[in-house]
Amino acid sequence: MTRAPVAYEDEAMPNTSSALLPRQVADAYVTALTELDPITGTYLGIPESAPHLPDFSPGGCDALAALARTTLERLTEAEGRSGADDERERRCARLLRERLTAQLALHDTGEHLRTVSNIHSPLHSVRDVFSLMPTATDEDWSAIAARLRAVPAALEGYRATLAEGLERGLFAGPRQVSTVLGQLREWIGTGAGWFGDFTADGPAALRTELDEAARVATGGLAALRDWLEGTYAPAVAGAPEVVGRERYARFSRYWNGTDLDLDEAYAYGWSEYHRILGEMRLEAEKILPGAKTPWEALAHLDEHGTHIEGVDEVRVWLQELMDEAIEALDGTHFELAERVKRVESHIAPPGGAAAPYYTEPSEDFSRPGRTWLPTLGQTRFPVYDLVSTWYHEGVPGHHLQLAQWMHVADSLSRYQATVGLVSANVEGWALYAERLMDELGFLTDPERRLGYLDAQMMRATRVIIDIGMHLELEIPAHSPFHPGERWTPELAQEFFGLHSGRPADFVESELVRYLGWPGQAIGYKLGERAWLAGREAARKAHGEAFDAKAWHMAALSMGSLGLDDLEAELSVL
Repeated sequence: MTRAPVAYEDEAMPNTSSALLPRQVADAYVTALTELDPITGTYLGIPESAPHLPDFSPGGCDALAALARTTLERLTEAEGRSGADDERERRCARLLRERLTAQLALHDTGEHLRTVSNIHSPLHSVRDVFSLMPTATDEDWSAIAARLRAVPAALEGYRATLAEGLERGLFAGPRQVSTVLGQLREWIGTGAGWFGDFTADGPAALRTELDEAARVATGGLAALRDWLEGTYAPAVAGAPEVVGRERYARFSRYWNGTDLDLDEAYAYGWSEYHRILGEMRLEAEKILPGAKTPWEALAHLDEHGTHIEGVDEVRVWLQELMDEAIEALDGTHFELAERVKRVESHIAPPGGAAAPYYTEPSEDFSRPGRTWLPTLGQTRFPVYDLVSTWYHEGVPGHHLQLAQWMHVADSLSRYQATVGLVSANVEGWALYAERLMDELGFLTDPERRLGYLDAQMMRATRVIIDIGMHLELEIPAHSPFHPGERWTPELAQEFFGLHSGRPADFVESELVRYLGWPGQAIGYKLGERAWLAGREAARKAHGEAFDAKAWHMAALSMGSLGLDDLEAELSVL
């Protein structure tokens, strides 16, 4: 069964002494959060979290908000104490206040009552956490069985939250709902279903228990599917797909850690679009002379370029790519601890979104960082589409940053190294990492470099269409695409498809992601801009004495920062 919510504020946070400093308040928050959210506990590697799932009901969501409010009160007290002006305390306090305030802004306007997404929702958290659970012992599998039995109650709580949203007129977009229904049908399947397949390798001694628990969990999926299909989808038919400027500003603050000038960011997206397009044309000419567009050259590579054949073969190839990057970068551009050097390549479970992703190591590194490749049923993989993506997801991208945070958590705070993550910081670093590998000469092959530029173009396109369609902005006169018209989701999908070497199902999945996750996709380019500006300022300040390796390691050891603080902090390293 799921853990009951802790509703009373003094119970939602452990008793603390009156002498706490901000970092101690932040870490007490993490402890209390893992009690309310056992999925976060599993990500951190807490064994006691394993049998449980969160309470996703309105009461459970309110308990999380109560914890945030109590923490902010205690943070205010802590900031007034002697020692709170220490640089480490100050940095942690700013992050904690900004993160919890941004979370409460979304909660207090009811956004949790309409969270339906093809990539980020309670439903996806429930399924995805099983892929991170240890499976070495019978005890591990017993915890999995207990958590499987908790799935129906967790999803019933989620359904109750969406139902309250219906009552209050807070609707998710129809496209998100139909996409999630498709995912649910795939996870349920016609045989054992995703949970049954997941438990198939469990120990024989627990076979009956695991089979029954998997059936119970699949029944929870089926109950949610039936309610979404029969009640929720008809109720939200015709609801707006886009969120408008006011809602978008709140989401943007949450994902980026700053109040952006959205019109300036939109213009920046267009400037990057034109810059990258020029570079792509030059690279495409090397691959297919006379190509009308860079994407014609990429289509040529789909047919005639370098490929990896086979699903397990591509997993092994990606592992070797990350291992080679670690060997080349360690001691030259980074100084890596042994446990940070361990990262694993995995194939993503079927039925999720189309984009690759990364999961960070547990706090004790018993579970390493992992990259995940959705295959979408493919068995043949173009190299141009993989290399810079794995520099982004693995090394020197997400893995080096998030594993380094975990490695230096004792000198930061547990909060800064884990749940205080700001998406634009992390995605900005990963995009900076792609560019760094280009700067260091790892992408001189025309195939790989055009693939890198195609990935860069995707991130610039995200800024344009994510802001453009949610704010219904005008397409500028200098655009080669529908100048003077206003963005719609349909135009956004068409524009994305014209400016991407990726297949149509990926483009469709991405658009649904942007509609259900407003403001998140813009953080890649805007975060990269902050990282580049911070490095340039530090380089100018130090002159010839600038040490890129030392700067990288200092930057990766600061923990999470929002874009409000990131550039300024990087500039003085």
